[in-house]
Order: sequence, then structure tokens, then C-alpha cells
Amino acid sequence: MERASSSGSRTVEIKVISGEGLRVNRTTPVKKNTFVIVRSESREGQATRVDTEGGSCPVWNEKFVVDMPMHARFVTAEVQCRTSTGNKVIGTAKIPVSDFVGGYVPKNYLHFLSYRLRDDKGERNGIINLSVKVRAAESDCGKYPMAGNAGHADSVIARLALAEESVARAVRKVSRQLVLEFLRIDS
Repeated sequence: MERASSSGSRTVEIKVISGEGLRVNRTTPVKKNTFVIVRSESREGQATRVDTEGGSCPVWNEKFVVDMPMHARFVTAEVQCRTSTGNKVIGTAKIPVSDFVGGYVPKNYLHFLSYRLRDDKGERNGIINLSVKVRAAESDCGKYPMAGNAGHADSVIARLALAEESVARAVRKVSRQLVLEFLRIDS
């Protein structure tokens, strides 16, 4: 499911899609010049381009490839606004790695995730939307042969893999419904 390199890391694709309801000083909607910095643990962050037109609902659609340490527990997405006096942090989301690593998720599965942003006082300040995919190691590709072309044992393994993917889809559907319900309750 995840790529472990000799340096003890996994390769993760993170696409910063958009933001919603971003505000300056908790009252004024952001007008322009927002960007996102994505960090894994204490590593250097990668920044999106500055969105100059999106206002309080910016769109970035930028993908980053992150070499994340195996011990990493969180990825941080920090939305900032460029102002005449410097950059101002609008909000930060601390994303648990367990939301997209482990469990019964197929290799190279693309997760679409939304997280509540919190300002420096811990108050809610918008939402960030992103997608995350843990790249499978090269050696994992083609692990399950097609059932029709394989021997009996390989056929059983292929059917189990398909069943596992079916269960994973059902779990993701229920998870999405729970997140949507949580966002309705939390707002």
C-alpha cells in the first residue's frame, strides 16, 4: 500500500484543490492573494501559487509529491494571505496520516478530503479541500493476476483482492457520509 524507501519514507501525492469560507480577522472575507504551504512533520514545506482571484473561495489545483517519513503522524496544510505588511496565516489544518494510510484501502487509491481550518486562536476559519494518494511501490504493481489466467491459488488471491476492494469502497462511502454529517454538526 505504501512505498517504503531505504531512508524510511513513503511517497505521497497531495493535491491542494481549493478553500472555502476563508476570513481575515474572523469577520472579513479574504479578497485575494491566498496560498497554501504543505508540510510533513518538520520537513520543509511546499507552497502553491498565489490565487489572485478566488477571494474567500480560492482554487489552487496544485499537486505536490512528498517524501514523507514513515514515522510521520500528521501533514499540515497552512493557508496564508499575502498582504502589504507581509503574509498572514488564515488557518491551519493538521491532517492525520491515518486518514489515508493503512486499513483496507487499495494501492494508489485517491482520497478526497476536506478539513476545517483553525486560526491562531483555535477558532474555525474555513475549509480546505485536497486529495491524497499514497503511491504503491514499483514491486507492488501487478501483485494480483487476473483470475481467468491464473492457477487455482492465484485465482483465490485475485478474488480476495477484489472482495477487499469492494469492502474498502463501502467503508469509504460510510466514512464520507460521517464526515459530511460531522461538518453539518460542527458548523
